[in-house]
Amino acid sequence: MNQYIMALDQGTTSSRAILFDKAGAIVAVAQKEFTQLFPAPGWVEHDPAEIWSSQIGVATEAMAKAGLEGANIAAIGITNQRETTLVWDRETGKPIHNAIVWQDRRTAAYCDSLKAAGHEKMIRQKTGLVIDAYFSGTKIKWILDNVPGARERANKGQLAFGTVDAWLVWNLTHGAVHATDITNASRTMLFNIHTQTWDPELLQLLDIPAAILPVIKESSEVCGQTAPGIFSVQIPIAGIAGDQHAALFGQMCTAPGMVKNTYGTGCFMLMNIGDQPIISNNNLLTTVAWKVNGQIQYALEGSIFIAGAIVQWLRDGLGIIRSSAEVEALAAGAPQNEGVYLVPAFAGLGAPHWEQHARGTLVGMTRGTTAAHIARAALESIAYQTMEVLQAMEADANISIKELRVDGGATGNDLLMQFQADILHTKVVRPRITETTAMGAAYLAGLATGYWKNLEEICSQWQEEKSFTPATEQTHRQEWINGWNRAVKAVKSWAAAN
Repeated sequence: MNQYIMALDQGTTSSRAILFDKAGAIVAVAQKEFTQLFPAPGWVEHDPAEIWSSQIGVATEAMAKAGLEGANIAAIGITNQRETTLVWDRETGKPIHNAIVWQDRRTAAYCDSLKAAGHEKMIRQKTGLVIDAYFSGTKIKWILDNVPGARERANKGQLAFGTVDAWLVWNLTHGAVHATDITNASRTMLFNIHTQTWDPELLQLLDIPAAILPVIKESSEVCGQTAPGIFSVQIPIAGIAGDQHAALFGQMCTAPGMVKNTYGTGCFMLMNIGDQPIISNNNLLTTVAWKVNGQIQYALEGSIFIAGAIVQWLRDGLGIIRSSAEVEALAAGAPQNEGVYLVPAFAGLGAPHWEQHARGTLVGMTRGTTAAHIARAALESIAYQTMEVLQAMEADANISIKELRVDGGATGNDLLMQFQADILHTKVVRPRITETTAMGAAYLAGLATGYWKNLEEICSQWQEEKSFTPATEQTHRQEWINGWNRAVKAVKSWAAAN
């Protein structure tokens, strides 16, 4: 019987399931968007029941499309939107509040108070993270403080916390397994990247009882089996990694100095830095890349909050395009940006600025500005933000990047990829299979179960589809960069005056 690996890719705006064969080729894909909830300005939530129902729904659909049964699935790998926070009742499995999404800013004031109290250095040293509402820790505290009776129940061990991966594992095993992997744990602001454990000092600082935390697993190991009745047979859940870590693995950035950038809802650049963490001097994050066969790898990460989401905003907020696919043609209608810059700080500015009070700003408009200029400025903003992160990364790691491996939905946009190569003055490489996030989860699961023998076997499957080389003069490039820097300065001035 032919066997395949199923990757469950639970993202910010949709749940997907992708089936991969032994050659790393995609056999079937199913995807379903789900509801985004905005209960107050700066607040973003998801319905946990919808996350689960959409994810199990697409898993079943992908198998049906390929004409497969549970017995055809060798293992399941999970990759997920990170930092999004859920707390549920251990007895009933029912969430006590909606999932608080990574984009949510409701704990920004509390984060400011942690900084004011002088905790920033300690938290950065232990976790590799900056203090920001982005991470899970302050979201957990908010739920325990604001849901009636939650803290008392948490102290009694009646509640469970998890990021989305842990929520999926809990539901796939009908509550038999409460576990996360080391990459997701490293994004909570509660995990010590040196000891590789939950940190008692951080738990005490945020007033979070250890009883609610999941067990931490390696990124590639069997953590449980699906419960009887989920599929026709029990299937091992054998790989878990946060989406960006999975993409780094899927891009086969397995040697120190290799870099990938994922263009999704946000933009996330990771550089493999080997088996020792480097604490950044340039406002980047230090994170666990993965842990496989007892061997840990670390990464530097620059997080850009709004990337592909800017195209959704052009579609849903402004209505200047009907579908995301139309943005390239519209932007091409303006050969230059004509001095128009869009800084998409809708959820604050991420790396290397970390200005959580910044907001989206459009500058440089004249009467001659058209929808095409705004579309071009939106696409260019993704490339400029990527440039800022890469420059910070090169400074921290003290190396110059020879190429940038790219993946995610927006990499299909040739105009953006060419502009990215121009603005970085670096080769940009798009792989044959751009579904590297799901592929990374599949590889991690397949390695744990012997579906693939070793890293060498899967490294041989990575193939380039197209590369983009710089094609603009240095003077133009510097002029464009100067304009972007002025726009960012304007955004920061606005935030400071607030």
